[in-house]
Amino acid sequence: MSYEQYTNALKSGQKEYRARLTKGDYPYLPVLDEILSYTKVEYEVNIGLCEIPLELIVGTKTKGRTNSFASNFMPLLDTGTEFASKWMNLHTNLLEEGLRDPVKTYEFMGRFYVLEGNKRVSVLKSLDAYSVPCSVIRVVPKRSETKENAIYFEFMDFYEVTGIYFLYFSEKGRFAQFLEQVGTPKGEKWTSDDRQEFEAVHTRFRKAFESKGGGKLPITVGDALLAFLTVFGYEETKQKSAQEIKRDLSKIWDEFVVLTEEQSIELRMEPPKEDASPNLYRNLLNLILPDNTNKVKIAFLYEKTHRTSGWTYSHELGRLYLENVFPGQIETAAFENIVAGENDQECMEQVIEEGYNMLFTTSPVMMPASLKIAANYPEVKILNCSLNTSHPTLRTYYARMYEAKFLAGIIAGSMTTTNKIGYIADYPIYGMAANINAFAMGARMVNPHAKVYLDWSTLKDHAAKIKDDPEINYIMGQDISSPDKASRHFGLYCVSGENPDNLAMTTWHWGKLYEKIIRIVLNGTWKDDAAAGSRATSYWWGISAGVVDLICSQDLPKDTKRLVDLLRNDICSDTLMPFSGNLCAQDGMVMNTADQVIAPKDIITMDWLLDNVVGSIPKISDLTENAQAVARMQGLDKTQELDE
Repeated sequence: MSYEQYTNALKSGQKEYRARLTKGDYPYLPVLDEILSYTKVEYEVNIGLCEIPLELIVGTKTKGRTNSFASNFMPLLDTGTEFASKWMNLHTNLLEEGLRDPVKTYEFMGRFYVLEGNKRVSVLKSLDAYSVPCSVIRVVPKRSETKENAIYFEFMDFYEVTGIYFLYFSEKGRFAQFLEQVGTPKGEKWTSDDRQEFEAVHTRFRKAFESKGGGKLPITVGDALLAFLTVFGYEETKQKSAQEIKRDLSKIWDEFVVLTEEQSIELRMEPPKEDASPNLYRNLLNLILPDNTNKVKIAFLYEKTHRTSGWTYSHELGRLYLENVFPGQIETAAFENIVAGENDQECMEQVIEEGYNMLFTTSPVMMPASLKIAANYPEVKILNCSLNTSHPTLRTYYARMYEAKFLAGIIAGSMTTTNKIGYIADYPIYGMAANINAFAMGARMVNPHAKVYLDWSTLKDHAAKIKDDPEINYIMGQDISSPDKASRHFGLYCVSGENPDNLAMTTWHWGKLYEKIIRIVLNGTWKDDAAAGSRATSYWWGISAGVVDLICSQDLPKDTKRLVDLLRNDICSDTLMPFSGNLCAQDGMVMNTADQVIAPKDIITMDWLLDNVVGSIPKISDLTENAQAVARMQGLDKTQELDE
């Protein structure tokens, strides 16, 4: 039996050897000593005994036995050699007695190199074993600017918390996201029970994922598991069998495929052109069959109430607008006070049971529940109000508010007499830095000396310092106030006595946005409008689509109003791109040159501030509890908590 096992392993090694030579690659095991000869090392540390996946053992520490193995650790020496005899004896002993001594290894950048036990590793790999006990010495490199180095240092922090080696991610920030998904409190370390429980989950998931062909995807099992937990949650996944996991994998397979694509989100920058004929057909159908069962029933889910939240109020106005635009064609209902992580999933399931076949979840914090509902109810159309969310299972929507902020900055820059302008932001999430920078660009376009002083309303210790500065007379406040908090401190206003003078207001026309999405459904082009392949579809429309705008006061100087109107027309016709020309960040780094326009994806993920902005983007830990929940879901820097 051992002879046959060696013969098969030898064939595998020779095949790997020839394939490597054909490609011009090195055909033997990589040698850590040679790798370290041109690598800067910080220090070594003894990690101790660990269970290491065999797929992570990739080479040998020294060059001694390198030529005896192909790069896949399979043997290359003939069956009559002493090496082959020892290999076969070891195979027999492993089958009869098991592994007695751990393999001695060195770990570097998440990969392992054998010091003692090369033949043991070779035999175990030939038997398709998953892991092997190893005594590990870690070789820590110096920090560098490379992506691989950054991920590795994130892994070392992660290892300090969990003590596991078998989980790895291919992108920065995912170790922190994983700890958040499994509910690890900051500052706490895993117990042996935590590790044992997760190992069982990981094993079931890995087997199910690989049986579905996951090994052919250029992502790690960790990448796939994180995507799975994002949809189904850790607590629920712990209760699933391998078969149940395999079933759920089928529901969200595109979630894994999208991880392999460089452009995972397809941004729809403009709504599709409207075709009147399908609408005419549907109108005739409604006249003939007024009780048409194909009526679109739309549920709007709000985190707060329309009386206590300006954000909810603006969406509720959009819902009411829809009912006026599509009488008899749609049915809508609002569901308020949805608590993310508590009753959001239950509420969505309830409204689906009541016959609603389209759901708008109007807050990023409802994304986890929205994903799960989208996976379990593929026939229901689910849309979440958020940016930069690469989930093909559902669709997202937002508006290019930065265009209106740019125009507001034009007004503020032209009217200030002190060159000091205030800006009150709320959540440090995707798109917020673009809003701030666009406002600052508009102000500087008409006033090169203008400075924008930044304040955040969601800070724990919010002091509103800009309101106490007598030189800051013009302030860009919140977009809209809630009905039960009547105040004129919104939009762009001038501090003047007890009541401010409102000059302009940036507005969200959610009704217009919802109307254009509903027309896609009613026209029968919903499936046609989906992104190609497995990419996520995200609607991100602006002034040209009528979904955002700037409403100016009649008291605004006529020349200023005329300039705003001209620039608005230029934005609509794409002859003016706010994020173009020479742009420098606060640290002096050039972020854009005169002949370039910043790409939409980079505008969304913008996490820097222009050099004429005074202030900074706050850390998640500095925010209120409610704001932290939003920032963790859509924050500009979701990796920072692991570094603190």
